[in-house]
Amino acid sequence: MLRMTMLLLLLPPIVCQVDIMRCLRDDPLPVPHDLYQAGGLLIGGIVSQISYFFNEVSFKEHPSQKMFDVPHVVTKFYSHILALVFAINDINKNPKMLPNVTLGFHISDSFYDARMTYRTTLDLIFKSESFLPNYKCGAQKNLLAIIGGLGSDTSFHMRDITSLYKIPQLTYGSFAPDEIQSMEGPPFYRMVPNENLQYMGIICLLQHFRWTWVGLFVVEDNSGEQFLKILETLFSRHGICSAFTKRIPQAARLEELLNHFHDMNVISVSYTDYKANANIVYGDPVTVLWLRTFLGSRDSGNNENGLFGKVWIMTTQIEFVLSGISRGLDFQMFQGAISFAIHTKEVPGFRGFLQNIKPKRTQGDGFLKDFWEQAFDCLLPDPGMLEMDDDTCTGEERLESLPAGLFEMHMNGQSYSIYNAVYLIAHALHAMYSSRSRHRPTMVGSSVDVLPLQAWQLHMFLQGISFNNSVGETMAFDDEWEMGCGFDITNMITFPNKSFQRVKVGRVDTNALDGKVFLINDDIIVWPRRFNEVLPVSSCNEHCQPGNQKKKKEGEKSCCYDCALCPEGKISNQTDVDDCFICPGAQYPSKNKNGCTPKDVAFLSYDEPLGIALVSTAVSFSLITALVLGIFIKHKDTPIMKANNRDLSYTLLVSLLFCFLSSLLFLGQPGKVTCLLRQPTFGIIFSVAVSCVLAKTTIVSLAFMATKPGSRIKKWVGRKVAHSIVICCSLIQICLCTVWLATSPPFSDLDMYSAKKEIILQCNEGSVVMFYCVLGYMGLLAITSFIVAFLARKLPDSFNEAKFITFSMLAFCSVWLSFIPTYLSTRGKGMVAVEIFSILASTAGLLGCIFCPKCYIIMLRPELNSREQLIRRKH
Repeated sequence: MLRMTMLLLLLPPIVCQVDIMRCLRDDPLPVPHDLYQAGGLLIGGIVSQISYFFNEVSFKEHPSQKMFDVPHVVTKFYSHILALVFAINDINKNPKMLPNVTLGFHISDSFYDARMTYRTTLDLIFKSESFLPNYKCGAQKNLLAIIGGLGSDTSFHMRDITSLYKIPQLTYGSFAPDEIQSMEGPPFYRMVPNENLQYMGIICLLQHFRWTWVGLFVVEDNSGEQFLKILETLFSRHGICSAFTKRIPQAARLEELLNHFHDMNVISVSYTDYKANANIVYGDPVTVLWLRTFLGSRDSGNNENGLFGKVWIMTTQIEFVLSGISRGLDFQMFQGAISFAIHTKEVPGFRGFLQNIKPKRTQGDGFLKDFWEQAFDCLLPDPGMLEMDDDTCTGEERLESLPAGLFEMHMNGQSYSIYNAVYLIAHALHAMYSSRSRHRPTMVGSSVDVLPLQAWQLHMFLQGISFNNSVGETMAFDDEWEMGCGFDITNMITFPNKSFQRVKVGRVDTNALDGKVFLINDDIIVWPRRFNEVLPVSSCNEHCQPGNQKKKKEGEKSCCYDCALCPEGKISNQTDVDDCFICPGAQYPSKNKNGCTPKDVAFLSYDEPLGIALVSTAVSFSLITALVLGIFIKHKDTPIMKANNRDLSYTLLVSLLFCFLSSLLFLGQPGKVTCLLRQPTFGIIFSVAVSCVLAKTTIVSLAFMATKPGSRIKKWVGRKVAHSIVICCSLIQICLCTVWLATSPPFSDLDMYSAKKEIILQCNEGSVVMFYCVLGYMGLLAITSFIVAFLARKLPDSFNEAKFITFSMLAFCSVWLSFIPTYLSTRGKGMVAVEIFSILASTAGLLGCIFCPKCYIIMLRPELNSREQLIRRKH
């Protein structure tokens, strides 16, 4: 059976050592090549190399290694190794995955040191005890891929070597976008998205909860500075400000942590801006321990503590761990923390796998003894040793009883990424063997001779691999060699027994099926107890309420501002708006300027008081006109009717009747037909009426001029001339209206801006020029009639109506000259009412001035309506 070895390098240290030289006395370089690393906190201890084949774990101790100190294991990261072991076991048990092939692995440590990383990487590639680069001597490791590391610096150091030998490298830590863009040559395979998605998630989270004034705690290294640089740029784009920025020293060693411990005032109260209720933390697991040590008081439940009760926003790199002297601490100050975590799902069988791990059942696991003693704070008795009463482990302790800071019974983001990375390599190997079997099978007896594989051959299969893992999620790399997964958003709930639970409350995923990149469920979030389950506020000052806008404070950050009322005509319906805005045309600002109220549609209707008054007036005058017409028809043969041209009088009375009725077209809701007819109808009817008046005055003048001896004007006196004047003058107005309707006809329109609280439903005249041409022509006829009547007012005649026509035209012209400025200065109903009033007033003036004297003579002074009286008047 062929054995293939994968190498998992640089798990975040689960164990470290204090004195490296003492541990490796015979090694020329102070590098413990078989040590494990699973986090940033280095406390002490030595562990041997581990190789896993089938279900058996065998640990080989290096000859030069000797136990000097009790090892201190970061117990929580033991699950990373167990996830790897779980995946290897499942693959090796599956006869269909890699038949006749057994996978194994080695785990080594980087110690966050470039020299150690390079040395360990070379040691993993070449012979275990000593190596000569590019020479393969003695027993060799059949290395096909490397998984690691967690930190970007470690991964880049590893890549310097793995890229030379074209060994596939799968990383399970996140990377800043600038770091990936700066890479030369082929990148490594990334099991988690780069930090671009995390930046997006942080901004979306702050905007969702409207936190604009936040504190920043950032580890003091290159990655921390890069984080600050990008985040501050994003803050300025999205209206968010940092209340303060505190750089956390890299206390990666125990002695450094202890040195800082004595300085409890390393962060003064000035950094704890009480208005910043949300703090963002960027770093590694040691960062949380550092914060817990120096920022939390000894009584973490003391609500008067400056930083107790803040909402802590943790980045993906952060992990809540307990180990060694820190196991006595709790995480109460991080109650309600919101964390961005690498996406994970519960893998079937993993919990049962963990529950079966017992010191008496598991053989050959060199980690288990140290892990068990550190996790349960007891000692496992060695064979032949006397058992102690108080601090002896029984070996039957339950892992699920451990607080979450020491161990969790599920895969976290890193463990899940390692699990998936193992399966990716296994599927790539399966695809490679399948391809070779199809193209170059070599039969040896009854089996297939599997030719030796080279690590570089795995690249083409990794790039195109795609499969569904055990929880149904698709595993495939995109064009940038990155796994298309997102980040989970979790909420931390703490318990009195120093344990905690992280509840998934949202996600950040660009490949979400529902299209929502950012999603969070506010209802299930548990906030710090200080806020009594109310959404915390994190802003520089009180929010500007709706109806107000922000006003910048001189010398302050943009997030610190005063509030000012919205200017007239503008509103704001949200808090903290930069500028108020104008309501849409169909709405107007409310009294408090915090919303828009729909405008009422307004037009001059028949049922409102003004409309009723105008309708009543128009109908009354129409009836009076009809009555006058009836009187004139009844007395058509009287001298006064014959003397004043009966035909023109009838035509004028009918025109006046229609003038009164045409005003009704201006009332009611404007429609397409009414808007199209009312102005042309009004113009034509009035032109006919004024033309009749002009014809009357013209005939009167011509009649007296014709009485002179030898006058040639006598032939112009008669009905034909009068009818010609009426027809010709009316035709000109009809032509103007026809051109108007043909080129730019009136139409119904909405005026949303003239009235503050109303939408005016009106008729748009279409062509304003044509409207005033029609009105102007009517005025020209009226002025001409006025002039002619004025000149003929003193001509001797018993029934000379030129004097009355003069008064009627004077009233007519006065009304319409007053109409134009009044019409232009009003809007809405007032504009329509002005025009109706002008129509009624001018028509009533014509009716009263011209026909009332005749009705007076006919009805009340019939003795004057005689031929004798007419002759006497002429003489």
